Amino acid sequence: MSERSQVLDATGPAMSGQDQSGDGGPNMRMIDWIWTVRGSLALPAGQTADEAFDRLEPFFQTHGTRFDRADDTLTFTKKDQLAQDRMSIYDHGILQVERGEAGGVLRYRMVSRALLFCFLAPLLFVAFGQMIVGIGVLEGPPTAAEKKLQEEKKKAEEKKVRTLHPIDQFLGAPAPEKPKKDEKSKAKKDEDKKNNKQSPTAAYVFAVLFAILYGVGRVLEDRLIKIRFRRNLMG
Repeated sequence: MSERSQVLDATGPAMSGQDQSGDGGPNMRMIDWIWTVRGSLALPAGQTADEAFDRLEPFFQTHGTRFDRADDTLTFTKKDQLAQDRMSIYDHGILQVERGEAGGVLRYRMVSRALLFCFLAPLLFVAFGQMIVGIGVLEGPPTAAEKKLQEEKKKAEEKKVRTLHPIDQFLGAPAPEKPKKDEKSKAKKDEDKKNNKQSPTAAYVFAVLFAILYGVGRVLEDRLIKIRFRRNLMG
């Protein structure tokens, strides 16, 4: 098997499903499901490994994909894959055909950095949110004097009436119009936005969105690749 195949084999336990020490052994497999998609498919009766890989080869004849076939094993790596690639989410993997009493079985293990990113992103945004909360705690709430000053300033602005300069009045210039409701509303929104600039809500919203994206993507990609492989194997 090529050197690249050997590197791929080091990313997890053997495809036969038996626990081996390897790189991390069983302990590694307890967490690598986060970014690794595994599965197996029964081959049609009488289908050989070469025939199975011939049917699956179109998946690997795409831009940025390199693959090696050796006996009952196919390994692949992807770099700068296009969005149109049906396996663009995966970066490298290994497929093996095993023979048993019930017939041939295709087993696969594929690694996705995109899944890992979507899994870590919520943790990152939650950390940002907590950091914002911590900064707010350090700054502390406004004192009674600051609150009173803000209220007095606000009342003064509300009571303030625009007046013309005496010269303008003498020349007959029209009196300035009172601020429109829309302008007041906009000013209030700007003030609220300024007061809430330390809110961690946005960070938590992004954390939830990425968590949903990971959950949906992890389940969906697992099912999609199995459906696509089965469709090609069945011809």
